[in-house]
Amino acid sequence: MADFSELEERDGLRLSWNVWPNSRIEATKCVIPFAALYTPSKQLRGLQLAEYEPILCKACASVLNPYARVDFRSKLWTCPFCHTRNQFPPHYHGVSETNVPVELYPDFSTLEYLVQPKRPVAPPAYVFVVDTCIPEDELSACRQALAQALASMPEYAQVGLVTYGTHVHVHELGFTECAKSYVFQGAREYTAQQVQDQLGLGAKGAPRKAAPGPPGAGAPPPPQPPGTRFILPLHECEFAISGVLDELQRDAFPTLAEHRPSRSTGTALQVAAGMMGGCLGALHCAARMMLFVGGPSTEGGGKVVDKELSEPIRSHKDLAKDSAPHYKRARRFYDGLAEQLVRQGHALDVFACSLDQVGLAEMKPAVEATGGMVVQTDTFLNPVFKESFKRVFAPETEEGYLAVASNATFEVTPSRGVKVAGLLGPAAPMEKKGAAVAEQSVGMGGTTLWRLAGLDAATTLGVFFEIVAQAKDAAAQNAMGDQGLQQFYVQFKTAFLHPNGTSRVRVTTFTRRWVDGNNADELVAGFDQEAAAVVIARLATHKMETEEDFDATRWLDRTLIRLASRFGDYRKDDPASFQLTPNMSYYPQFMFNLRRSQFVQVFGNSPDETAYCRLVLNRETVPDALVMIQPTLLAYSLDAAPMPVLLDVGSIQPDRVLLLDSYFYVVVFHGTTIAAWRKAEYHLLPEQVALKQLLEGPKADAAELLHKRFPVPRLVDCDQNGSQARFLLAKLNPSSTYNNAAGAAYAGAASEVIMTDDVSLAVFTDHLKKLAVQS
Repeated sequence: MADFSELEERDGLRLSWNVWPNSRIEATKCVIPFAALYTPSKQLRGLQLAEYEPILCKACASVLNPYARVDFRSKLWTCPFCHTRNQFPPHYHGVSETNVPVELYPDFSTLEYLVQPKRPVAPPAYVFVVDTCIPEDELSACRQALAQALASMPEYAQVGLVTYGTHVHVHELGFTECAKSYVFQGAREYTAQQVQDQLGLGAKGAPRKAAPGPPGAGAPPPPQPPGTRFILPLHECEFAISGVLDELQRDAFPTLAEHRPSRSTGTALQVAAGMMGGCLGALHCAARMMLFVGGPSTEGGGKVVDKELSEPIRSHKDLAKDSAPHYKRARRFYDGLAEQLVRQGHALDVFACSLDQVGLAEMKPAVEATGGMVVQTDTFLNPVFKESFKRVFAPETEEGYLAVASNATFEVTPSRGVKVAGLLGPAAPMEKKGAAVAEQSVGMGGTTLWRLAGLDAATTLGVFFEIVAQAKDAAAQNAMGDQGLQQFYVQFKTAFLHPNGTSRVRVTTFTRRWVDGNNADELVAGFDQEAAAVVIARLATHKMETEEDFDATRWLDRTLIRLASRFGDYRKDDPASFQLTPNMSYYPQFMFNLRRSQFVQVFGNSPDETAYCRLVLNRETVPDALVMIQPTLLAYSLDAAPMPVLLDVGSIQPDRVLLLDSYFYVVVFHGTTIAAWRKAEYHLLPEQVALKQLLEGPKADAAELLHKRFPVPRLVDCDQNGSQARFLLAKLNPSSTYNNAAGAAYAGAASEVIMTDDVSLAVFTDHLKKLAVQS
């Protein structure tokens, strides 16, 4: 269990603790929550596909798995979750010790089933919602990006178009004689029924012939319902939608001096959601509503600021003082939109390209509840937007499908002694009560079943558990267990629509063991410090948004002190004797960087920027989330191969090039000597091949990072003492500051000093040791 990343490669699963105490009281002493970070759609090595329905337990509906006890003679299997004996179905009559079904193989703890869909399956649908209140050059860039997307889409994909400014225009793509659209007043709010009535989606008519589905999708879908003239297969409406985009102009209503444009973003989303519900409601398909927005909403539902420029858009300070006049109403509006989209099974993606805020902080519930994607940058001309949007439609699988599943449900089944406290991630709770639901909720609790409208290969859910076992119960279970081990089991069941149009169910079943809670060494041996840091980061940001007067820095510090005091090795009141085992040794460093990160420190960031960072943190895998918390730093020099170095100001040297990966941006940083050589163009001389390679190496590695990541990070190319060097300096440990002579000695030959009052990692660690060993 030393290398927990191997477990992630096999099952897409990481646990904060891989050994659990056998009583509720001892569990509370472990400080870090018992949680699993699970990636339901991860592309796993050697994943087996079973082309039949899963075998369910008749009592708890868990799926047959390698941990079930099997009586081959009587053809019975015992469920490890509820200990119910189940009969194998008739087609399993040939099972024996030498003929074991794939579900019972120990190596296949994760298995995927190909099942019959419960509803007619249709090709994927994309509805573009485009803001026309943006400058002409940006509108042109947005049109070009949409045209490229249409060119790269498969012909069977369905598309729709809504544009908005002062009013909302729903374009009827099935009307080929001329451009035709339905106009909705931007200042009003509409129910889904009102939208559908106005568009005539409830009218009776002859069903239209269905479009051919993607290859491998099985039988073509049945005829679609009437009224789908707004969302059509691309091969039927390519000419119409291309014509509308080519002629798309800025909003015709003029903007008054000293005023913002009249922009009805919320109403446009409400109309588009109602239209999608009417056109796609009876179909089982991957449907995404893609919003392209270039400024704040000033009209109708979801309004975030008034038109007058004299009223500034809300800041973190305004939210803290409850003096943002539109915030709560806008949040309620988007909460309602989120419920509607979740009910329909449609995802909301936001491409926010604006120097000003667009209201992403208010939209966050709708994006997160539906599993939507977010890209945030300053303009539609920025490569961050262009490359990210292009990658949405780039096939990522060998078969040529987009690696995005949809219409998923995620269910958790724990064994006795374990209850489900809740979930943090891009999902929405569904009503499923039961004995496995914990009394205390974390995040989205009170259920064991969640809905995920969108699900990509990196979507990671944080599931929190509550230990309710008592030591005597575990001892009784031990008497029943195999080889004297006290074990518990948890099963994750994800039903989803595969990108190729088939219905799948992925089942992951894992087991871990109970130990005596007083045995700290065994508990620490199962501690995954990387997963624990990500769990704490998600929990801290959730508390910051939901609890009033929550001091995240104080909470993180207290949690760390309690953990160090409980599991550290030390003599009372002797800080010099304190040490942590290797399984916990990096955890204080993770917390040091987390409390300085943009997730906790909101000063200098807008509410939209904070919402964006937290949205991405709450959906990414453990390795990627860890890079957000603690960036990686590589050093390149003439006399050594590229190597990782400390995230410290001492790593800055005049003859080095540094490559910082902080997930949201990638920095190529040249030391003073290297920058001077480059400006003198020494690298262009034939004999200076080594210098040329030194300058090209970090850029090539940075390009590789940009290529594999979504959203595409911002690339910052800077020199020491340049204005953009702040992107690197903000992430470094300030061991050398203007008032820290000792730090300067530690930094050695470094010529850089960080102007900050923040404490360094060494000071932070010293304080931790003192507080942890106190009597």
